[in-house]
Amino acid sequence: MPQLNAIAVVTSDMARSIRFYRLLGVEVPETPEEGHVDTFLPNGVRFMLDTEDVVRSFRPDWTRETGNQLGLAFECASPSEVDEVYGRAVDAGFHGEKEPWDAFWGQRYAQLQDPDGVGVDLYATL
Repeated sequence: MPQLNAIAVVTSDMARSIRFYRLLGVEVPETPEEGHVDTFLPNGVRFMLDTEDVVRSFRPDWTRETGNQLGLAFECASPSEVDEVYGRAVDAGFHGEKEPWDAFWGQRYAQLQDPDGVGVDLYATL
C-alpha cells in the first residue's frame, strides 16, 4: 500500500514562502536548489517547495489557480501556541484568514494563507 511521505507546495515567490514556513517552525533551507526546496518534518514527512518554473518544466500546460494547490494543518502544543503562531505570522505581514477561535469540535483553531493562497490551519486540543 502506498504511504504518503511528502507534501509539495508550488510557490510563485520562493523567498517569501521560505520565510512563511520557517516562521511556522519548518526548517526550510534558506537557499533553494534550482527552484526546489526539500526538507524533512520531525515526523519524517518530506516537505517540498517548487517554483512555478520547475512545475512547468515537466507540465508545460500547468497554470496557477490561487489557493487550490492543497491545504495544510499544523498541530500546536497548546491553545496559546495557536494564538502566538497566528499573531507572529500576521505581524510578519502574512494573511490571516480567520483569527483563532475555540471550535465546537474541541480545538483552538486559526486559519492563515501562505504567500500563494494555500490554506494553512493551526490547531490544538482545548
